[in-house]
Amino acid sequence: MLIVNTVSELRCTIKTWRQAGERIAFVPTMGNLHEGHIRLVTEAKQHAERVVVSIFVNPTQFGPGEDFDSYPRTETEDQAKLAAAGADLLFLPAVSDVYTSDAKTTVSVSGLSTIYCGAARPGHFDGVATVVCKLFNIVQPDSALFGRKDFQQLAVIRTMVRDLNIPVDIVGVDTVREASGLAMSSRNGYLSVQEKQTAAQLYQTLCAARDAVLVGKPYAEIEQLSLRTLQAAGFKPDYFAICRSDDLAKAGSQDIQLVILVAARLGKTRLIDNIAFSRAM
Repeated sequence: MLIVNTVSELRCTIKTWRQAGERIAFVPTMGNLHEGHIRLVTEAKQHAERVVVSIFVNPTQFGPGEDFDSYPRTETEDQAKLAAAGADLLFLPAVSDVYTSDAKTTVSVSGLSTIYCGAARPGHFDGVATVVCKLFNIVQPDSALFGRKDFQQLAVIRTMVRDLNIPVDIVGVDTVREASGLAMSSRNGYLSVQEKQTAAQLYQTLCAARDAVLVGKPYAEIEQLSLRTLQAAGFKPDYFAICRSDDLAKAGSQDIQLVILVAARLGKTRLIDNIAFSRAM
């Protein structure tokens, strides 16, 4: 596995692969890799001859008081995991390689970026959209893979790619879960042993809400019951919402493709999860 730190090094290698007629799949990450990230790499190998992975803790998607400085950085372990998974190139840029000191351009996906996690974390999705757009311009992949765990992020990126005519196929990959049902996340490391046991109830509550939707219970009633269930378990929910999966608008009785989104704090850790499914008419 090649490891490069600069845009010029990366582009030189990409040019060689392109000249050989090889397709390129891209997996952008912030490091501290777990099995969910490795699943993205494994899946990427099914879409292209070459797999590029980036590790870049993006400062513009962290708000004031968030965990940018303390975000786990485990580059040595991450490199070993990526090499074992068969990644072809790891891009490890410095902030100065991605952002100029006087950068004036921000990419913003209106509407989608200011609801749910966007309401709780103002500016977060502008930072995500901007860095992903920049990385797409740097790597110029044929396809890029993202986990469905952050369903709103995936929706923001799909919309950005569509609206800006970026020629990248966006592939969503199913959430990888621990045996308890807890979605794998870099932030799970912040949880205590007891909190991690409690955290599994997030997915259990999602499953119960899905089952309630499928038997025809009113959506508002399901959302309120789910919020109370999480609060009783020790969570501080930000939201619990039954949405249309295509645009994350509130779901109505005629909508078939649904997703239930949840974000909640447990101790000092903010957790997100979702469950997507189809409802028969």
